[in-house]
This record gives sequence, C-alpha cells and structure tokens, in this order.
Amino acid sequence: MRIISIILLTVIFLTVFTDQVAFSQSTVTGQDFKYNPITTSVPFLNITADSRHGAMGDVGVATSPDASAQYWNASKLAFAKDSFGISLSYIPWLRQLVRDMNLAYLSSFYRLDNYQTIGASLRYFSMGEIMLTDQNGTNIANVRPNEFAIDISYARKLSDHFSGAVELRYIHSDLSGGIGPESYKPGSAFASDVSFYYIKTVNNGNSGQTISAGINLSNIGSKISYDEGKNKELIPANLRIGSTLTKEFDQDNMFSVSLDFNKLLVPTPQISAIGGGSGVVISDNRTDQTAISSIFSSFSDAPGGFQEELKEIRISTGFEYWYHHQFAVRGGYFHENEYKGNRKFFSAGLGVKMNICAIDFAYLIPTQRNNPLANTVRFTLIFDLKSFGRKKASPGSVPVVPGNANAAPASSN
Repeated sequence: MRIISIILLTVIFLTVFTDQVAFSQSTVTGQDFKYNPITTSVPFLNITADSRHGAMGDVGVATSPDASAQYWNASKLAFAKDSFGISLSYIPWLRQLVRDMNLAYLSSFYRLDNYQTIGASLRYFSMGEIMLTDQNGTNIANVRPNEFAIDISYARKLSDHFSGAVELRYIHSDLSGGIGPESYKPGSAFASDVSFYYIKTVNNGNSGQTISAGINLSNIGSKISYDEGKNKELIPANLRIGSTLTKEFDQDNMFSVSLDFNKLLVPTPQISAIGGGSGVVISDNRTDQTAISSIFSSFSDAPGGFQEELKEIRISTGFEYWYHHQFAVRGGYFHENEYKGNRKFFSAGLGVKMNICAIDFAYLIPTQRNNPLANTVRFTLIFDLKSFGRKKASPGSVPVVPGNANAAPASSN
C-alpha cells in the first residue's frame, strides 16, 4: 500500500512540475505562442462514458473487465468472468453552462465460450434545446441537436495471458436538428478500434498480485461531412496505453492503481507567431490528408517540435479499493497541458455490488475556478450474470483472478 501511494504521488508531482517548467520557459523566452489545442469533430466520442473509470481520473485501458469495457479496451472482454453483462450510464454534461445537455451510454457483452466474447454499445449525446435565429436575430426554430455512435466488437484470447479485439463503429451527428440550408445534411462516419490486453497473476498463499497492460487505437476511420462532402473533418482518432497493478491483501481487501497515457492522432494546428510573443492559430493546411496519413503525421507535425508533441499527451492516474468484493472507493487525477486544453481535475467515486447488480457513482473536482466541468457527476447501473443462455463453464476452464470481482484472469503459470 505504501509503495503504491508513493508511485501515485510521484506521478502527480512530476506531471505538475514538468508543466510548470514548460510554462516558465515559454514565458521567459516569449519567442512563440504556445496555446495550441487540438480540436476535432464529434468530440463526444472522447467523453468518459461510465462512472467507475470516471471516478478513477479517466483511466481504463488496463483495468479489470466489466460491462463498460468496450469503451476503453474491447480486448478486456475476452477475460470477463461472467457470461453476460450490461451497463447503463447517465452523465449530465457541462451543467455549469447549460441545464439540458447529457450523455447516455448503454453497453453489453456476451461470452461465446472460454476464448471469444462479443460486445455492443450505444452512446447518445444530447446537446439540449438550442434556439436558431436568422441574421436579424429573429427566432426561426427551437431544435435539439444530437449525436450517437453504435459499436460492435469481437474479442478473443490469443494465449492464457493475452487477448486482442476489433471494434466497428457507426457515428451520426445532427448539429441543426434538421433545420438549416439545403446543402446541410447530418454527418455520418465509420470507424474502427484495434486493442490488446495482457494480464498476469501471481498467487502467494491467500494473497495475489496481478499486473495488466493495455493498448487501444480507437476511432480509425473516415472523415465526417455536413455539406455533402464539400468539406470533411477528422474524427478524434486516439492512442491510449496504460497499465494496472492489483494487490489482494486477503479475502476482504483488494487495492489497484492504474496509469494511462492518451494522444490524439490528428494534425496539430499550425501557428503563425506575431510580435510580442503572441500568436494566432491559422487554418490547418493538412485537412486534405487522409485519416490514415493524419495518424502517422500526428507524431511529428507540431510547430513546437518534439517538446510540443509531448505536451499533447494526456495523463490519467487512479486507484480502486474493494472491501469484501462489495464496496468500492475510487479516486484519480487527470492532467492535460495548459497549452493543449488545460483540463486538470481530481475525481472520486463509490461503488456497491449486490449479487448480480452494481451501482457506481463518480464526481469530478476541477483544479481551476469557473471550470465548466465542475460538479460533473456520473451514474452507472451494471448487471452481471454468471450463466446466461448456456451452461456454466466446467471448473478450471476459466481461470479466476484472486479478489477481482470483474475479471477472469489468466493462469499464473
């Protein structure tokens, strides 16, 4: 427990210290303008969709599998202990700014056998009611723009400790509620995810230790257009990589700590510096790139070079404590460089598991005043069924991770 706490504190300290040093250097030199966030279309795809991982600082690529795993890393589902799981999440979004914007997430999985698992999910993002006006300010109509994404996935164990998955996604975005110029049409796109997951458990008497790692390359797909293809925008392709260390102290106490790194795989806007150390972001001259070429160029196209590329990496760290496999306490920290969006917040949450049902809650605590993310809450309801539509697996056919209520780990050999 002490070692895990030291690791967490060290990661947070180094993250904040590095950011402050970068800020001081840019302020002193004044040679270029550093504020250069990356924006994409359909950003709702990157909103954390469930309470468990939202409470852990938005980590999730290598945590134990649950019914919401498809959002983070579909390959984790190959190690799911239960035969069937379903989760429903509700997130009131940006309530500091509006009162009727929200995200709903429905996700499920079904284990075909001891090696294969399929999953499906639906994300629905409502932007609330918006008043449309003409150039004179006259009200034309009240509309409710919305976006949604439908996913299906296939995960398979490739060995006792390793799994992979592919995920297909359809994205629909209607930003005007059907009201607008004739040339405007709701946008749609197709995308895919490729993910891998590794888990290894070592038993030591009544206790056990599990190390897991994951990688997810998500939203690789077509561009989206709202004007019948005349202008196309990139969707938020993203690389997520991370690991989790889980320690079971006895039958009643289990603690895990996770660390994730994220980077958007889209072009960085180009900067035109002007006098006095200020600057202006000009139009990205690489929007004619294909989605695939944009992914490769995203590692080396930042105007500030390698130093700016490092600033584009978002860091998440979190912990989860389970008592008696029924009560969970979670916390975490999310860090984004101040020149790349400046989202920095702590998070906390609770979980209660009752036989086949679990309820999770998360609360976001920003580090800055007047942050639109302040007081964000998440609610998730989860159902897990050990046997659904088929016979239970024979003893020993699906290894079980000590103390992990949500996963079926691999053999410790």
